[in-house]
Amino acid sequence: MDGTVLVADDDRTIRTVLTQALTRAGCRVHATSSLTTLMRWVAEGKGDVVISDVVMPDGNGLEMLPKIAQDRPGLPVIVISAQNTIMTAIKAAEAEAYDYLPKPFDLPELMKRTAKALAETQKSPSSSVAVEQDRPEDLPLVGRTEVMQALYRLIARVMNTDMPLMITGESGTGKSLIARAVHDFSDRRTLPFVTASESDLMALEGPARLLAEVKGGTLLIDELVDLPDEAQARLVRMMDSPGSHAPRIMATSQKDPAAAMEAGELRQDLYYRISGTELRVPSLRERVEDIALLSAHFLIKAENDGAQHRRFSEEASEMMRHCAWPGNVRQLENLVRRLALTARSEEISRSEVAAALGPQTEAGPIIGGTVNEKLADSVARHLQRYFDLHGDILPPPGLYARILREVEAPLIEIALTATGGNQAKCAELLGINRNTLRKKITDLDIEVTRRRKLM
Repeated sequence: MDGTVLVADDDRTIRTVLTQALTRAGCRVHATSSLTTLMRWVAEGKGDVVISDVVMPDGNGLEMLPKIAQDRPGLPVIVISAQNTIMTAIKAAEAEAYDYLPKPFDLPELMKRTAKALAETQKSPSSSVAVEQDRPEDLPLVGRTEVMQALYRLIARVMNTDMPLMITGESGTGKSLIARAVHDFSDRRTLPFVTASESDLMALEGPARLLAEVKGGTLLIDELVDLPDEAQARLVRMMDSPGSHAPRIMATSQKDPAAAMEAGELRQDLYYRISGTELRVPSLRERVEDIALLSAHFLIKAENDGAQHRRFSEEASEMMRHCAWPGNVRQLENLVRRLALTARSEEISRSEVAAALGPQTEAGPIIGGTVNEKLADSVARHLQRYFDLHGDILPPPGLYARILREVEAPLIEIALTATGGNQAKCAELLGINRNTLRKKITDLDIEVTRRRKLM
């Protein structure tokens, strides 16, 4: 890499790491903990790329982007932030940031994106939104996991297009919430957002009334595949003749639209009209590492609504990580808000979580596979969806090691449980050297406790 990079972050460790990595790559680096200093450097014409945190002691990095664009048109700004929500990704896209990465970021990935920014002499123009209005800042689209960050980036990319949007995922994952968020942050935000039901489409003059009501805004069809054939046919005719103020059409579905079309549940002509872009919302089982973050988020919401200050014990949090969550984020939110009101003390215990969950506390399969499905098939489907979620970009480097770690950890944990924590028997069961097992236990941060063997 060749060029000058301006780094603004109030974390000294991050400044040091980035300075060392970029310098080794051949860049010149100016690093600061102050947005004021960064803006002075930009005004003086310094720097070919900016890497900036959002929350700084003297301001907000996102709020500086319009000023940077005014002073230095085409200067790429890569935003990094520990505020790992969809709001940050959308605001970064709105402010025309060159790129956005959540903290903790993958250093090789950040280096790759910085190199790409340096190689481009001018950033492509993108749609900017001048209209500002009150926005919901507490959307429960929270997550640090890569699968959620990839979803955020896809949402930001499709936000201001006119293409129909198909949002799929299990019940309770937040499909309708995402549809609303896409509308509220799009160019159509000042126009109506209307959710159409089967009765709306089947009513006399129903499609015409819907078009008149939505007035060029966004029309959401909830659970598209469940509509009867006649309602689907009416929707096709409405999309073919939308009038002078065509709305943006979005639809949600718990079922795979392509599979539903093959099974005859979804009309082929409707499928091809509405499947322009698909956003698949992951289940909570696919983003286990976000459960603690979501739980804390919902506790804060409950406290803001009048509940007492609460926190989950480590045992309770660990139990929640291993639950099936068939109702996904909606189920988690309801449970957390109920416990915020009923817990006996400030710390919510494991027994209270178990009582609130009821009999089903064990995790189900990661992806809803069949009982007789082979492990290889389940893993293949999981990985394919992971790649599909990234759209036309590749996942961050290091995928092989990340996947092996995700498989190794539960395998060793279950084997240790089966052997009562006896590492010699566990190593024999796994067919590996005992020293190798010990190293993996340390590397994977696995807790070993001696208990009665399962068999």
